[in-house]
Order: sequence, then structure tokens, then C-alpha cells
Amino acid sequence: MAIPGLTIIGESINDSVPSTKKFFDENDVAALLELARGQDERGAAYIDVNVGARSPEFMADLVRRIQSVTAKPLSIDTPDPAIAEAGLRAYDPGRAGGRKPVLNSISPLRFQMFDLWAVRPFVPILMASERFEVGASCANANKTAEETRQTARALLEEARRRIAGFSNDQAIIDPGIAPIGSDCEGQLKRVLESLALIHDDPFFAGVHMSVGLSNFTVMLPSKRADGSPVKGPLESAFLTLAMPRGLDTIIGSTVRKYEILPAGHPALACLEDILKLEGYDTLMRLKDFYG
Repeated sequence: MAIPGLTIIGESINDSVPSTKKFFDENDVAALLELARGQDERGAAYIDVNVGARSPEFMADLVRRIQSVTAKPLSIDTPDPAIAEAGLRAYDPGRAGGRKPVLNSISPLRFQMFDLWAVRPFVPILMASERFEVGASCANANKTAEETRQTARALLEEARRRIAGFSNDQAIIDPGIAPIGSDCEGQLKRVLESLALIHDDPFFAGVHMSVGLSNFTVMLPSKRADGSPVKGPLESAFLTLAMPRGLDTIIGSTVRKYEILPAGHPALACLEDILKLEGYDTLMRLKDFYG
């Protein structure tokens, strides 16, 4: 059963997913289309399309073919402006009930991607996990909730500046989520505090907030010592903590049975304990959960 108020962008059509990469490598478009159908049938609100480093023409053709088998709007997922433009040009809103595509994502290093609005209006995912400082040669990861909030504000201000009439409810802010299996630096605490800061700030009233949920458990085993699942319960525990703080969207699985967990659930207790710990102790508590 879906969680009320949670929008799922189906993650499966992604060149970086091992089980899907073989379809890309073998040019098995029929298998990719079946993934689109399956995610549609299982309740995805959007279908994410990430073709990796393949050509803009490949993205455009795949967008058209996916839209021939589903009426769900698509999420054009690429950091490459040329690939993004090709996907947006190929996208037909008429095949998706007039709904805009998502553009995943725009970061402080990619402000120029806002200009693709002229190609086709879209819903941008604003990636607020890193900031770019004048004089720096690369982006710096945000380590605090306040740094994340400031980056999100800069992204939203840029969207308003570049897109006439742009409103908060057209934006999805992603504070970034780190794998819990290597989190010795308090990233879980940062992302939850970031969600709360943005949610409570009137400047952001109406925005949506999202994370790539599978990233949270990417380094973990699939089962606990007793054979019960690891990843699904921990992802549900994250949602249990994050949704009251304003999270309403995920790029995630349509196969996992996400749920809001009751107080005392072992996975929820694990994350609540981790929020109180620091450094290596967080990893030891996590290992206690699945070991």
C-alpha cells in the first residue's frame, strides 16, 4: 500500500542500476519499455529516464518510445545539458495528460539548465547538497543544514530570476542523501535537519522536497542475520522520520512496500539511535541492526 502524500518517481530505467545496465548495453529497448510499464502499473507518478553517457539522440528516441507505452509523465535524469535538451524536445505533454516533465537535476554548477525552460517547461529538481563558492575550482559538499538551506535558497532565487512567473510549487528541492552504511559524519542528521529548516522557512512555502531513497541503503546487505529484509525497513524508517519534516517525493522503487513504521520498530529505533551517536559508533549501531 502506498504512503498517502508520497509521490514516487520510479527509478528503474537508469544506466547505473546493474540489473538495468545490461538492457542498455544490449540495446534491449523492449526490456526498458517493460520496466516503464511495470512501474506505471505499480503506482509510479513519474518514470525516471537516465541513459548515462549515451547520446542525446538515444535519450530522445527512448523518451518517445517510453511515452508510447505509458501516460505517466517522465523525469529526464541527466547532468548533461545536451542530453537534457534532447529529452525535453522529444517529450510530448499531450501523451502525459498535459503534465510537465521533471528535470533531474539542477545544481549550483548547472544554472544554465534553467534556460532549457524555453525548450519545454519542466519541474526542476534543485540539488542542494553542495555549494559553489566564488574562487573555488569545484563544488563543496554541504555539511550542515544551514549550508543546505542557503544553497536551496540560491537555487530557488535563480529559478525565479531566469523563469518568468516561476512559483515555489513548481520546484522540488533535494537536500541530498548519503549512504547510511558509510555515514560517520552525521549526514542523516544533516538531511533531516535540512528538510525541517526548509519546511519551516516561509521563503520556501509550497516547494516539494525529495531524495533518491535507494542511495540511503546502497551499501548494505539485503538481509539480516535472521533472514528478514534490511533495506526496505530502513528506507521506511527514513520516510517515517522525514515526511513530518516536509519530504513528499522520492526517486525510489515501486517494488518495495514503503510504510510509516510504528514507534519501537527495530529499523526506526536504529535510525533514532544513530541520530544520537557520532563517528564510528553510528556504523556499529547499524551493524547491530543487520548483523
